[in-house]
Amino acid sequence: MGGVGELMTLDLPPDSPLLELPWIITIAPAAEEEQWDAVVVGPYERAHALALAEEIVTDEPLLAVVEPVTPHVSVEAIREEIAVARAAALEHAGEEEDDDADSDVDYEDEEDDEHEHHELPSPEEVQAGIARVAARLLTEHISEA
Repeated sequence: MGGVGELMTLDLPPDSPLLELPWIITIAPAAEEEQWDAVVVGPYERAHALALAEEIVTDEPLLAVVEPVTPHVSVEAIREEIAVARAAALEHAGEEEDDDADSDVDYEDEEDDEHEHHELPSPEEVQAGIARVAARLLTEHISEA
């Protein structure tokens, strides 16, 4: 990528079910002296979210985080997700002394040359991707209700 800003996303195996979830982009200032509320956009398909985020951080000192949205429909499922996040944070706090330790949730810096560049989708492609995400949400997650 070689841009000014920074793009971070989850480091997932190619067969991860998270890849099929809708993805959002959170954009925030990278410089501490710049203060404004983060902007959250999406949902998108993962490839579209990565391409859009890459383009946004190319010329500006911004931090873009691309992550999946888990559309839980019950309070119990949301509480379970919070418990998992808390446990991971506690585990990560214990691992800070050991830089070689892996975490369950690992963000990778997309600036690495080994990562492929994501082709910037057209607005029509993004719109079609959003429609696919919405269709999946309606068909796959309606059964949780």
